[in-house]
Amino acid sequence: DKIMRKIRRKDMSEDKPFGGVQIVLCGDFFQLPPVRRAGEPEAYFAYRSKAWQEANFVICYLSEQHRQKDDISIHVLNEIRSGSLSEESLRQIQTRFNAKIDDSVQPTSLYTHNADVDGINDQEIDKIEGNYAVYEMTSKGKKAIVETLKKTCLAPQNLRLKKGARVMCVKNNFDKGYVNGTLGVVVSCGWGIDPVIQNAKGEQIRIERASWVIEDSGRIIAEINQYPLRLAWAITVHKSQGMSLDAVEVDLSKSFELGMGYVALSRVRNFNGLKILGLNEHALKVHPDILEHDILLRKQSDMA
Repeated sequence: DKIMRKIRRKDMSEDKPFGGVQIVLCGDFFQLPPVRRAGEPEAYFAYRSKAWQEANFVICYLSEQHRQKDDISIHVLNEIRSGSLSEESLRQIQTRFNAKIDDSVQPTSLYTHNADVDGINDQEIDKIEGNYAVYEMTSKGKKAIVETLKKTCLAPQNLRLKKGARVMCVKNNFDKGYVNGTLGVVVSCGWGIDPVIQNAKGEQIRIERASWVIEDSGRIIAEINQYPLRLAWAITVHKSQGMSLDAVEVDLSKSFELGMGYVALSRVRNFNGLKILGLNEHALKVHPDILEHDILLRKQSDMA
C-alpha cells in the first residue's frame, strides 16, 4: 500500500489506497495464522491493518467447493470452521483413525514438527537401493548472517538424493516450471550433475542450483547456494498449505497452532483417502478471532 501510494502519487493529485489501483485479495483466514514476531502476544491478521481498513474492500465469500467432492468431508470441514463439531462429525473423524487407504495411492505423511518429518524422510531414502548423490551447500559472507540464512532456507545443508526419491521444490522458478511446494520423484542424480525430477504431470525438470541472499543497500552481505530440493515422503502441515492430495497420513498428536487440524484434513480430496495417526486437544480448534470476524465477512458478502 505504501509503495504503490508513493509511486502513483507522482501521477495523481490525490492519495488513494494502493495508489488507486484495483486490488483483488484471496485467501482463507481459517488456515494457519500469520507467524508471530518475537514479543508479539498474538497473531496479527491482515484485516486489522490500516491498509485493509482504508481500502474498504468489497467482500465476496466463495461458497463452491472444488477440492473435496464427498459430502462427509465438506460437512466435517464446515463444522470445524464453525467452531463446534457435532457428535456425528466427531464419529466420522474417529472412523479415520489408523484407517486403511487404497494401496494404489501412496499417502503423503503430514506432521506438525520438522524433526518427525526429517526422521521419516531419512528412513525412506535408506530403503532405496543404490548410492547417494550428496549435494553440499556453499556459502559466503558474514558468518552470523550466513547462519541465519541457513536456518530460514528450506533446502538442507547436505542434500542426499537417490533415483526414485520423493522430493519437493523449495523455491519458485516459473521459467523452469516449478514453484515452492512442487512435488516430484528423482529421475536421475549424481556427482557433478544436476538432478532431474518428474512432477505429477509426468514432466521432467532439470533442477539447477539456486541462491538465497541478504543484501544491504544493494550489496550482497551473505549468500548461500544449494539445489532447491528437500525429501518429501513427509512434509509439515505448514508446508502443505495450498496442496491437494489424493491420500494423506497425518499425525496431529503434537499440534501447537490453531488451525492445524483444519489445514491437514482439508488437503485430502476424499475422506476415504485420510488416515489419522493421532490428535490432541488443539488439533481441531480454529482461532477465536477468525470465528468472530468471519461472521462480519459473511454479512459484508451478503450485502455486496
